[in-house]
Amino acid sequence: MVIRLGTSGWTYDDWAGRFYPREVKQRDRLEYYATRFDTVELNASFYRWPSDTTFAGWHDRLPARFAMTVKGPRSLTHARRLRDPERWNEIMTRSLGRLGDRRGPLLLQLPPDLERDDDRLDRVLAVLPRDLRVAVELRHTSWLADEVLALLERHAAAYVVMSGAGLQQELRVTAPFVYVRWHGPDPDHLYRGSYDDAALEGWAGHIRSWTRDGRDVYGYFNNDQRAYAPTNALRLKEMLGQG
Repeated sequence: MVIRLGTSGWTYDDWAGRFYPREVKQRDRLEYYATRFDTVELNASFYRWPSDTTFAGWHDRLPARFAMTVKGPRSLTHARRLRDPERWNEIMTRSLGRLGDRRGPLLLQLPPDLERDDDRLDRVLAVLPRDLRVAVELRHTSWLADEVLALLERHAAAYVVMSGAGLQQELRVTAPFVYVRWHGPDPDHLYRGSYDDAALEGWAGHIRSWTRDGRDVYGYFNNDQRAYAPTNALRLKEMLGQG
């Protein structure tokens, strides 16, 4: 089974001197990142969807066997709140096609105030290409219901396992792959703090269990402050024998 671990984004300036050597220029950070990891979660696409040319450029810059996961646009998940997904499906499908064999899953992060609506979620998942791996981060607790998990399973979409302040951590599996997002161990604030070895060993155990069950695993650290994300990701890779 495939285990891909990385970070959510790669362009953070405070990673310079902590993860990126000082001599690595900003424009060359992705190439350096790809020497340490085989996957990344594109976070900027949530705020502004890149052009098809940009996606094609990432394909050319990234090495073979690298997987770029792409976060869906907030225009669909937050502004439209999953309504009328057909237009965005066309745009996303075209853009993601430019990544070619570097295409990873599509992440849909729902807003924390969006309560359960099975019909909306079902419609979004129904229009997406069947060969596209989709992961859904359900932040409102009303979504955590057996019927919703069954809906995800029907579409082979992954329930996103979350770790972070105020987020309900549930080790649910609904797809042939597992998708994990680590938003930081700080109990009061998202995206802060560094996971210690004991916490990472626990996650390593979960990952080993998922792969024994025949699941691929994608995992991304989002605690970007002070380069904790790449530090934690590299340490977890080491624990799993990928160091």
